[in-house]
Formats: sequence, C-alpha cells, structure tokens
Amino acid sequence: MTKTLDNKTLVIVESPTKANTIARFLGSDYIIDSSFGHIRDLPKSKLGIDCEKNFEPQYVIPTKSRKQVNALKKEVMKVKEIILATDEDREGEAIAYHLVEALDLKDKLAQGDVKRIVFHEITESAIREALSHPRSINMAMVDAQQARRVLDRLVGYKLSPFLWKKVMRGLSAGRVQSVAVRLIVQRESEIKDFKPVEYYTIEVELEAYDKELKKHIITFALAKIGGKAIEKPGMTDKDKVENIILDLPKSVWKIENIIKKDTKRNPLPPFITSTLQQTAVNRLGYSSKKTMMLTQRLYEKGYITYMRTDSVNLSKEATLVASEFITENYGKEYALLKPRKFSQKSKLAQEAHEAIRPTNPKVLSASLNIEPAEKKVYEMIWQRFMASQMQSASITSTTIEALAKGKDKYTFRVSGSMIAFDGFLRVWPTKMQEITLPNIDEKKEVLYKKSSSNQHFTEPPARYNEASLIKALEEHGIGRPSTYASIISVIQDRNYVIKNEVKRFEPTEIGEIVNNLLVEHFPKIVDIGFTSDVEESLDEVALGVSNWREVIKEFYEPFNKNLEKKYEEIQKSEIVPEEKTDKKCPECSKDMIIKRGRFGKFLACSGFPDCKHTEKIEGESGGANTSLFKSVSTGIRCPECGQGELVSRRVGKGRARGKIFWGCNRYPDCKHAVWENPLAEKKEKKEKDA
Repeated sequence: MTKTLDNKTLVIVESPTKANTIARFLGSDYIIDSSFGHIRDLPKSKLGIDCEKNFEPQYVIPTKSRKQVNALKKEVMKVKEIILATDEDREGEAIAYHLVEALDLKDKLAQGDVKRIVFHEITESAIREALSHPRSINMAMVDAQQARRVLDRLVGYKLSPFLWKKVMRGLSAGRVQSVAVRLIVQRESEIKDFKPVEYYTIEVELEAYDKELKKHIITFALAKIGGKAIEKPGMTDKDKVENIILDLPKSVWKIENIIKKDTKRNPLPPFITSTLQQTAVNRLGYSSKKTMMLTQRLYEKGYITYMRTDSVNLSKEATLVASEFITENYGKEYALLKPRKFSQKSKLAQEAHEAIRPTNPKVLSASLNIEPAEKKVYEMIWQRFMASQMQSASITSTTIEALAKGKDKYTFRVSGSMIAFDGFLRVWPTKMQEITLPNIDEKKEVLYKKSSSNQHFTEPPARYNEASLIKALEEHGIGRPSTYASIISVIQDRNYVIKNEVKRFEPTEIGEIVNNLLVEHFPKIVDIGFTSDVEESLDEVALGVSNWREVIKEFYEPFNKNLEKKYEEIQKSEIVPEEKTDKKCPECSKDMIIKRGRFGKFLACSGFPDCKHTEKIEGESGGANTSLFKSVSTGIRCPECGQGELVSRRVGKGRARGKIFWGCNRYPDCKHAVWENPLAEKKEKKEKDA
C-alpha cells in the first residue's frame, strides 16, 4: 500500500542539483527539495543591525526567495518529519538555522520532528549513514557565520559612505578585502622601490673521460673560492671576475669530489580548498571563482567530497579503495603497506571531516559524462588523492666538484639527478628535469676547454597572481577557505586592483588612494595581524569558546568612535587633491581641473555643480584607469590582416571597461581583437608539442 504524503519525510538541501543527486538514493518515502541557497539575509536598503540592542541582526527574506519559502512552508505542513541536509560548514549550518526560523519550525524542532544531518560526500552510503545519526543544529557555528556577516556589514555599511564623502562616490570598503588590497599595494611599493644589484657567475667547460673512456664536455659553475662558498646573489666585483677568468686557463684541473645521494620525495597531501585553488591557477589557468564553481558542481553531482575544507584527513574506506586500485593498475610496489597520514594545520578541521577527494577513487575522469572543464578539475583531484596514497619517489642525485689550482683554489660544481623509482610521480605530473652526468672517476685530471662570465641583475619580488595571493592570505590567517574566491572577485569588481596582461595583480590609482587612506586613518581595518586575530576570534565562536556579540562589540566600539572622529578631521582635498590646468571650460570659461573617478583621471569644470562639463584625458581610455597600464607588444603577427602585430589594450567603455584584450596595432584599419592572451596560447601550444 502506497504511503500518503502525511507519512513522508521532507529533506531540504541548498540546490536542485544536490536534491536530484540525493533523490536517486532515497525511495518514495522521501521528498527532496531545495532552498536555492540562503533564504534570509540582512536587508540591502539599510544597515539591518540594531547596535543599541546588542547588535541584533534584522533578517529579511529577499524577494527572490519568497516564492520558494512559501512553497516550502506548504510542504512542511504535509509531512511528518523534516530533515535539514545543508552543507556541513558554517554557511550550511546557518542556512539550516534560517530554514527553521523562516518556515516556523521551532515547535516541530522541539518535538523532535526536525532533524539536522551532515555528510561530506553525496553517495548512498554517506546519506544513509547521516540519516541514521541525526544531530541538532550547531548554534556555535551559526553564531560564527552570523558574526562574520554582521562584522562585514558594519564595516562596509559604515565605511563606504565615508569614502563617498571624502574620496568619491561609488566606492566601498570591506573588512577582509581591504587587507588583500593592502598586500597588493605593498608589493607594488616594494617593486617600485627595488634597486637591482649587478652580479656575475662564472662557468667553465671541462673535457673528461668516463670509465668506458668516452669523452665528455661538462659545464661547471663556480661555487667556492679558497674553500669559501660564494655568497648570494653572486660575485659583485667585476674586476675580480675578470682576473679569475684570466687565471683559469693557467690552472691545474682535476675532479676533486663525486657525491652521490639517494633521497625520497614524498607526495603532497590531498587537496584542501586553498591548495586546490592555487594548483588550479597554476596548472589549469582557472580563477579561484571558476574552480569553486566547478567543484561545487562535481560535489553536487556526487563525484567528489565537500570542497570547502581545511582538513587533510582521509577516510579509512577511501584509502583502502585507493590501495586496491594502485595494486591492480600500477603494481604492488607502488602501494603502501598502510595509509599515509598528513599533519593537520587547521584548528577547525572538525568543520570538514575529509580532504577533497573522489567519492569513488576507481572512477576515472574519462568515464564521466561531464563538461571538459569539470573533467580537468576532477582529474587533478583524483591525481592528487591517488598520489597521496602511493609510494614515495626515489631520486638519485649526483654532484661533481672540479678543483682548479691557480693563484687561488677555485671549486666548480655541476649537479644532476635521476628518478630511480617514480612512485607517486606515476600519477602526479611533475616538472622535474632529469640530468644524467657521465660516470667519471675522482681525483682524475681533466682538461680545461673554455670559460665565460655571465652578468645578472637581482629581480624585484613578483606581483601576486591568484595562487600566490591565496597562499599569502592563508599564511597571514586572512579569511578562510570559503572566502578566498569572493575576496579576489570583489577587489577586482571594485576596480581597486586589475589583472595585467600576464594575469598578475596591480593596484589601480583609486585602489592606492583608498588603501593609503585606510592605512593612515583606519590602521586596524587593514592591519594584517589584527584581521588575523579577528578570524581567530570567529574560530573561537565556532568552537563555542567565545560569545559572538562580545567579539562584535570589541571590534565595533573603537572602530565607530574613530570613524566619527575622522568625519570631522579629514578634508577631501587632503586625500584627493585636485590638479589645476591651463585649460578653460568651453561652456562657462572657468578653469578646468583634473579629478579622479573610479576608473582614472578626467577633466572637470571648476564651476561644478553650476557647470557639469567634463572631458576625457588623452590616454585615459574613456575613463578607465590606464595610468598603471602600458600597452605590451606580443611580437605575434595579426592573424587577420597579416601586417600588424597583436598588442595588449584595455577596454575604455561599457560593462567590460578596464578589462584587458589583445588587438591589432593597425586599428582602426584592422579591427581584429581577442580576449585570450595570445602569448599564453602560444606557450600552452609549445608545452603540448613538447
């Protein structure tokens, strides 16, 4: 006999995809529906926090969520039991809490008719296991999410109007994003202030015979003078270098030492959110935002475990399946006798029980009916997981030292390495270059052939790309795995930073202005140590150690007091001084002045607001900030006209304003243009051909 709707259980998750996957595992006794993400939030039109009532949030149901909330309200009235199966992190816990509030489930919760389940993979066994072990909503985790939301709203809602008044309209500031901008601005200052140091290296070619009497020409590099190692970066005395070059042909040469060493190279831990994002940038060229979107899909389809995690733990079952697969496909010499465990860095690893891994390690990407981009990410996750449970690689390294006795003793060195056993490298691609050195004898004389000195200059620190910025944020304790992608997205959307033609971050002029203002007048907002301490306080809230309202109070009271003071103290002209010009306004004949907008400098009439005449500045690309942007030639011939050359440019108007593209330098005669960097495509093709 078919059960009526009254006897059914309603399972609520966040997304329709997740709902469809779970529905495959559960029978007709269950109805699976989704909330379509958060169903309650702070209002967009006002602060939404009562600071006088202990920072009480005033949540509302957004317009876009009302239809679904009403539908869920009808469903909960018809079923006997409700299961809240949202994600296992703070956001998921908060959604579960808001579902109880928005759907009026408090009474049902008290009666035991509302249950909370969590799982870190969407498989039948994981869902069944979770259903057999329901728990209550973890209010400590809800409070931690609530505290972050309230903190970010207070900073953004209070500081943004200040920036509008003191700098320019349309600006905004975020608690964590401002620190990310500061890191980028600091790096730009280091690059500008960098003074290169000239140094030299010396190389020599020697003729030697191996044990089979075969002749070899080997290139060595100078490592020691008089037994003392050359300090980094290298030799800075050009005259001394030239004297050594003159002395080498007259010196007596022999092989002094041959050092052979066997080392083990261990695999990296399976992915956590931050390392996945970094590796996807470096290996696949995917932004952190794209990577998280793809992994969200893979998770909801049931192919990988939960992708927001800072735990490197692996389940016993997963490592057992991996061991079986490795033995069957690569041989037992590649399998471990017992699972490899990795040390845990996160204090909150219990928030996510496992690292990111395939739900079924025996499933290869080629067998999945998914998009190509999803396959690439899945394959990378599979490789990293499988490699973590394989034997270490054995590397044999050889160093040969040649000694020259002339006016001084000069030690030259050459090193090579070979993979004796590939181990985990069988599945985890590496850029390691094997160099084989000839098998020669120690203490044998060798013949000098020629030498050369090479001039070098020390280089400034590299600008951040997405991978290195995420790594820096993680090392400084800024943000958490679930926030990195949004931080990077927001600072670009606000035009505080841009990606240059090689996808590295540069601050815009307005980004530097806002950063300098915050550093001088709101130092705690952009202080790396302070922001890290706030993150730790939020972690303590999640653990139930600290009260979330006390954390907010400790931050907000001094911040708000300082903000009120700065409204009185700071004049706009101090922050963004207007530049005078000799040009007259064509409409009212008053002086034209240079002002700054979100996208760079422009000319404006000094008679504003009586006269609103404005003009573009030559080279400012329609208002986009190009003061930090130089057009770069690629050296690649235009594929359309065959005469011009592709150069980088920046969009000056429209929704894509400020974005980099590559076009023919014969414009407007040739209008060929592409978004993708042709140099990157050329490099990728070269690597594939190799």
